[in-house]
Amino acid sequence: MKQKPSAAFIGASWVGLFAGGVSFCVGLWNATMELNEKGYYFTVLMYGLFSAVSLQKAVRDQLQGIKVTPIYYGIAWFSTGLSILLLIIGLWNSSLIRSEKGFYAMAYLLTLFAAVAVQKNIRDSQDVKES
Repeated sequence: MKQKPSAAFIGASWVGLFAGGVSFCVGLWNATMELNEKGYYFTVLMYGLFSAVSLQKAVRDQLQGIKVTPIYYGIAWFSTGLSILLLIIGLWNSSLIRSEKGFYAMAYLLTLFAAVAVQKNIRDSQDVKES
């Protein structure tokens, strides 16, 4: 039985995505780090978003019996893990104070989680419309 996600969950997912993404980017904008370091963190954020949504799609396709090649499935898992590892390495080696490092880590994880939730909501809503 297919069921559309509740409006509250859809709204919370979008709020989480924007809150995490905007907070991360505003933090970068206001940071006193070099422009190349800001670019690194922004690129890691974009890579993480793409890989997390790609992983969610691959897992969902596989659960629904849609063929997913093992190499794509593996790359999706590897990319998601790598994006998180790259953020950890960047924060570990940065000169930021611990509270700033925690802020970036939490904003990053909130954004990735919310992107997966938004993708899930969109797909669930489309499945309900098609049935």
